[in-house]
Amino acid sequence: MNVPNAKNVPFRRFIPNFVTIFALCAGLTAVREGFTGNFGNALGLLMLAAILDGLDGKLARMLNSASQFGAELDTLADFFNFGIAPTIVLYLMFFAGTEFANLGWLALIIFTISCMMRLARFNVALLEDDDSPKDSRFFVGVPAPALACLGFLPAFLFMAGWNGIANYPVLIAIYIIGAGALAVSRIPTISVKHITIEPRYQFWLFLGVVLCLLILTVFPWHMLALVDLLYLATLPISWAKSRKT
Repeated sequence: MNVPNAKNVPFRRFIPNFVTIFALCAGLTAVREGFTGNFGNALGLLMLAAILDGLDGKLARMLNSASQFGAELDTLADFFNFGIAPTIVLYLMFFAGTEFANLGWLALIIFTISCMMRLARFNVALLEDDDSPKDSRFFVGVPAPALACLGFLPAFLFMAGWNGIANYPVLIAIYIIGAGALAVSRIPTISVKHITIEPRYQFWLFLGVVLCLLILTVFPWHMLALVDLLYLATLPISWAKSRKT
């Protein structure tokens, strides 16, 4: 049966949406892995979801297939992958079955709400110029994928062999609340896509990235924890640079 006024749509318009759905499947499977105690698999799947989140937008621009439907789909997937799934995995790792379960759950609720508010503010910023950053080199607050990675810092350290971190659930809860606060704050955070590299540094940057990728394949949790710490170190730097412009 033909639909009146229906138009043929190029297949390329669906590709970014397929990537977004795949990212959501990765996040859902991460939750399942968390419930079965396979926290390494859960964290790996959520890191894959973060990579796919960056890929779907680029594909949409490359294929000239950006749409409002895709943007809404991406936001919903982001909220689950970076707001809900990390909450469940972190709760199972550090708080479930302990005397600090309620405290941990409260901290993680704040974390999830912060992610939701960050995504809502981002969507509003796309429509209203007054909420967009004055300097396009920076985001306003920590983006949702970076928020999830920051929230996982205790998990990365635990998986890297620092098992003793599980003995400090109160500090973990405070840290998680702090990460959520960074997401809803007005602190400028660096936007990688606007960073330019001088020709004399390009080879060394390429070499450094290749080295980091090699280390990531052998010591993934150590590398991811280091990336989180380096990202946190950039916050005062980006704040200082934004103040000068």
